[in-house]
Amino acid sequence: GWRSQPGMLGLRFTVRPEHTWLADGSADWVWQGAARHGLPVMISCPGALPIIDDLAARHPGVKFVIDHLALIRTKDAPAFADLPKLLALARHPNVAAKASALPCFSSEAYPYRNIHGHIRQVFDAFGPRRMFWGTDLTRLPCSYRQAVTMFTEELPWLGGTDLAWVMGRGVCEWLGWALSA
Repeated sequence: GWRSQPGMLGLRFTVRPEHTWLADGSADWVWQGAARHGLPVMISCPGALPIIDDLAARHPGVKFVIDHLALIRTKDAPAFADLPKLLALARHPNVAAKASALPCFSSEAYPYRNIHGHIRQVFDAFGPRRMFWGTDLTRLPCSYRQAVTMFTEELPWLGGTDLAWVMGRGVCEWLGWALSA
């Protein structure tokens, strides 16, 4: 009955590499239940991408969304140190990436040009239907409008239907969130 509750579209976990329950099988009942009931799992997992790789392979019926691109809480290139591990997850059709809170990971001012190349790499790996825009508004160093326009106006390679997928259509489809007509 989880999804019958207003606003309940899936599950969300915050994990760290030392959380052994991710890899030792003791949480398999969660992933099996998520698959059985069609519950996507959003997971914030900086430093734990190899564990997520294993989970995605062992539980192909679970749709995983990697929150904040699994970035490490620092700024600029060091924040993106695990980006190759994230990009490798794109080979799993049950894994998507949420490009949220990205301004927090740049020491530059809006439009945060020093992270645009990283965003492009994620887009190229996951495509517009599996890379989702997001904000994490509570901790942004910019306005909500700037968080939006960084994607809608400052990434010249992102436009048309690809932009529509990234800016909301893709996550709605992934989560089974019906779009209004």
